[in-house]
Amino acid sequence: MQKSIESSIKCIGEAMDRLIAMQVFVEVADQGSLTAAADKLDMSRAMVSRYLAELEEWIGARLLHRTTRKLSLTSAGSDTLPRCRQMLEMAGDIQSSAAAPENAPHGTLRLTCSMSLGQTCLAPLLTKFLKRYPGTAVDMLMVDRTVNLVEERIDLAIRITNALDPNLIARKLAVCRSVVVAAPVYLEEHGTPKTAEDLALHNCLTYSYFGKSLWEFEKDGAPVAVPVGGNMSANESSVLLEAAVCGAGIALQPVHAASGLLHSGKLRALLSEYRPREMCIYGVYASRRQMPAILRAMLDFLVEEFSTSPDWETPVK
Repeated sequence: MQKSIESSIKCIGEAMDRLIAMQVFVEVADQGSLTAAADKLDMSRAMVSRYLAELEEWIGARLLHRTTRKLSLTSAGSDTLPRCRQMLEMAGDIQSSAAAPENAPHGTLRLTCSMSLGQTCLAPLLTKFLKRYPGTAVDMLMVDRTVNLVEERIDLAIRITNALDPNLIARKLAVCRSVVVAAPVYLEEHGTPKTAEDLALHNCLTYSYFGKSLWEFEKDGAPVAVPVGGNMSANESSVLLEAAVCGAGIALQPVHAASGLLHSGKLRALLSEYRPREMCIYGVYASRRQMPAILRAMLDFLVEEFSTSPDWETPVK
């Protein structure tokens, strides 16, 4: 029994050391030097070096290129950094789960997202959040560009992407599936594509930031990539959705944005045998240090809401 207890204590100690080593690695990557990280963590430079060496030994790969002038991440370091951030976030979640009632969500959360996402999805969800937590407020910035969270004092960015910034912390909220759509009037005039390859013969309305000239699908487990083009492109997908309703062409749209128009018959779903490339929706923020209760509550709330919404997880037939 005594040996079992001692073994458990040893395992916990090793786990804590690895968490500290991860924290050191993240801080070194953020600060750009061992000395700056040591100052931020109130450690000696030798201690920082020791934790980095232990983490590299545990992972079995070199994480940093060290020169006299600067540090840079190795390929293994780039892969490891976001995972370390996630592990530290999980540890923070465990710690905060027993927080006192006075840490209830309060204050203002500055949030950014795209115009289409804000209009079609977030507006009703945020209304529900504010009713649940009456001591909170949300200040929204809806733009068609990637916002620098630190410079523009943003607490949370809601992004649909498959390319995360390793310098930021991201929590996956949901899978964002897409559907190929067109209005009945367009299909009556130009015909209905039977295969993905047929899209190359149609007027496709393209989104500037994703799939502007190439739409990617999967059919029977095999990837299918189709070059597309047309007489309209835009940096805001809601504009393309409205143009598709008017009969301008064929569009590739998020299921959550198109579902209502599909149910009403204003749009038709095409190519049901082909599965468009999936994206993920993330809550992205700059630092896990002293995470405000309102930010943590918002992330938990969005995960809960998205998991119960068929418009996010269910492909359209």
